[in-house]
Amino acid sequence: MGSLRTPRESWVEEGLRALASGGVDAVRVEALAKALGVTKGGFYGYFADRDALLEEMLDTWEREATDDVFDRIEREGGDVMDKAYLAGRLTFSDRLHPIDLAVRDWARRDQAVAERLRRVDNVRMGLLREAFGTVCADPDEIEARSVLAFCAAIGSHFLAADHPGSTRAQVLARAGDLILNRPPGNPAQ
Repeated sequence: MGSLRTPRESWVEEGLRALASGGVDAVRVEALAKALGVTKGGFYGYFADRDALLEEMLDTWEREATDDVFDRIEREGGDVMDKAYLAGRLTFSDRLHPIDLAVRDWARRDQAVAERLRRVDNVRMGLLREAFGTVCADPDEIEARSVLAFCAAIGSHFLAADHPGSTRAQVLARAGDLILNRPPGNPAQ
């Protein structure tokens, strides 16, 4: 989104910021109003209630996580593997990643959010399957590589372990080489 937002978009954006930093319980109308420097009453000019805001926040996240990512990778071009790499970088960007993690946490306690997360992850897995399908013919192997790639991307953010002699980025790059069956030190994207 550009810097010129409608007041409605500002509420959604502030809601996503609160969600990313404190989880769904941090999305409180009063706190958002204070952060936006407006009155709480103004909220109800744009949303029927907090649930309506939460729904629109999820719509925004889903659109950014799928449609916007796909629009961008189509514009950038490249082969399907390039597209998968770019999709990963966009998905785990400073903007989307904290929201993504908060949505995952929220989905553990809310069935409707879990369904939405499943839909988004299925779209993401579809892109990975397509990418791995260009370097591999076996459907079981394509699925396994897709899962490994996705789990490495998500799981690396939960892993607290040290990596003696390497940085996390180096270890993940090598993991990517292994998942892709590439020799180490291949100019990774």
